[in-house]
Amino acid sequence: MTTPNELGPHNAIWLGDGEWISWDEINWQIQCKEWRARYPNARLSLVPIFEQLLDAAAAYYDTTGSHLQVYGDIGELYGAITYGLELHRNYAQGSDGRMGNDFVEVKTITPFKNRDEVVVNMDGNFSKLLVVRINEDFDLSRKLVDRKDIPKRKGKVIVKWADM
Repeated sequence: MTTPNELGPHNAIWLGDGEWISWDEINWQIQCKEWRARYPNARLSLVPIFEQLLDAAAAYYDTTGSHLQVYGDIGELYGAITYGLELHRNYAQGSDGRMGNDFVEVKTITPFKNRDEVVVNMDGNFSKLLVVRINEDFDLSRKLVDRKDIPKRKGKVIVKWADM
């Protein structure tokens, strides 16, 4: 008799070379392949965290009618998995992460925002701006622009989604 943790016909497939492989492992490999196709630049370990956080925000809203304060984190994680953005530590000044030699500022348009625009502090140290938009159905879209394409002003600038 096998114990629940042992591999056998109840939870695995025989490879024919003297080894069993679990269905969980097979399903995990399929999931990773799907994620790699969808997010080719991602550190795959971040994808389930991103998806769970987005699902939690949507479920919380559906249950309570209120929003969790997680959209900035969702936007940054989305940048990490779609562009391979290496995120800085929390509250780092000037930018949110790095892509190659570029420092990237990430701004998120939340599902409850009335306007498709973000406020960007041009005093920050960044060469690219990533704007992530989360719509009312919790679908995401993104736009990445060079800093040189943003109006050259000191202080805070409003950047509209439609102008990017």
